[in-house]
Amino acid sequence: MGLFSFLKKAGSNIFKSAETKAAEAAEEAAARKEQQLIALRGVVDGLGLPIEDLDLDVADDVVTVYGQTESQADKEKIILALGNVAGIATVDDRISVVTPAPEATFYEVKSGDSLSKIAKAHYGDAMKYPVIFEANKPMLSDPDKIYPGQVLRIPVLED
Repeated sequence: MGLFSFLKKAGSNIFKSAETKAAEAAEEAAARKEQQLIALRGVVDGLGLPIEDLDLDVADDVVTVYGQTESQADKEKIILALGNVAGIATVDDRISVVTPAPEATFYEVKSGDSLSKIAKAHYGDAMKYPVIFEANKPMLSDPDKIYPGQVLRIPVLED
């Protein structure tokens, strides 16, 4: 048998250095973060709500949102749209509001809930469900299409 010669830098690279592995992992993480930011920006843009200077940052399951809106309702809708994305557990709100108003209550939908049941619990009147439906447009397209774990805005009723 004897000695066989091979090109040192050719073939399967199973001996990657720790630095090379770390650099590749960092590149993959940066690409994943960029994809997340693009997708989250698409969620906000898809709402069609006016927000100036929108900026997002994502770290693990936390998204930080910056910008300025005219109304408290628009701010809350943006927060809810981002928070209702699978994989996002927390929204760090850094949005400023030009015309402040009372904050709505956020409610997590439970199994067996309906908008009328939620309206009865929060307003004392099941027939006020359209108020909740309207407060959650455009995230909701149908009052019967809510799901457990979804978070909804329950606005303060105006007299």
